[in-house]
Amino acid sequence: MKALKATVNCDMGEGYSLYSMGDDEALMKTIHLANIACGFHASDFMIMDKTVRLAKEAGVRAGAHPSLPDRQGFGRREMAMDPDELANCFTYQVGALSGFLAKHGVELSHIKPHGSVYGQTARDPVLAQAAMDVAKAFGVPFMGLAGTCHQTAAEEAGVKFIAEWFADLEYSPEGKLLITKKHDPVPLDEVRKRVTTLLNEHLVTTTAGTLLIGEGVTEVSICCHSDTPDAVQIAQTVKALVDESNARSGYA
Repeated sequence: MKALKATVNCDMGEGYSLYSMGDDEALMKTIHLANIACGFHASDFMIMDKTVRLAKEAGVRAGAHPSLPDRQGFGRREMAMDPDELANCFTYQVGALSGFLAKHGVELSHIKPHGSVYGQTARDPVLAQAAMDVAKAFGVPFMGLAGTCHQTAAEEAGVKFIAEWFADLEYSPEGKLLITKKHDPVPLDEVRKRVTTLLNEHLVTTTAGTLLIGEGVTEVSICCHSDTPDAVQIAQTVKALVDESNARSGYA
C-alpha cells in the first residue's frame, strides 16, 4: 500500500482586536495551507490583513475559514440555518477575506468551514450542497471530511475535494469527529502514532480502534489547530513526518 500524499493545514488568524490566539507567525512556517478566520467566530479586519500577509511571506496557500455567526462561542455551538442563509453567511465571509487577498496579490486557495458548521455540513446533505455552491461560485476546492456529505456533495457539484484529517482531535468509534469547545493537550508520541498510521495504512485512529479514512482517498491534508496546547511543536512534528513520507513515496 502506497503512503498517502499529504499536506499540513492550520486554522489561523483566530484572535480578535488586542487578543491573540496561537502563534501564527511560528505556525505559518510549518504548514502548507492556512485556513484564515473571516470574522464570524474570530478575527477582524486588522487580523485578516496581517494573516494574509504572513501567509504570503511564508509561501503558504491561503483559504477561507467561514463560521456560524457565533463569536461568543467561538463558532463551536450549533445553530439552525436554512441552506440559503448558510450559503449567504459563507459568501459574506469569503468575500471579506477575498478583499484582503486581492490587496496582497494572493489567490484564494480553498474553503474550509469552522467548528460546529463543519460537523453540520458533514452530516446534512442539503447544508453540504449549500456550502459547496459557495466553493463553486468562488472557483476553489472544498476541504472537509472524507466519506461524509462533504465528499458526496463536492463530487455532485463538480468541486475539487480536499480530504482532511485532524492530528489533535479525537474520532468516535464510527469515525465521527469529536469537536470540542476547548482542545485538550495531545502527547507528541500519540500524534506521531496517529499520523504514521494514517499515512502508511490509510487508517484513522478512533477512541475504539481504527477505520479506513475513506474510499478512494489518495491524498490528505492534516490539520493542526492553533489553539491546541503546544500547537507549534505538534505542527512541526506533523510537518516532519509528512515531508519524510512524501519524499519516501516520490511525491513532489
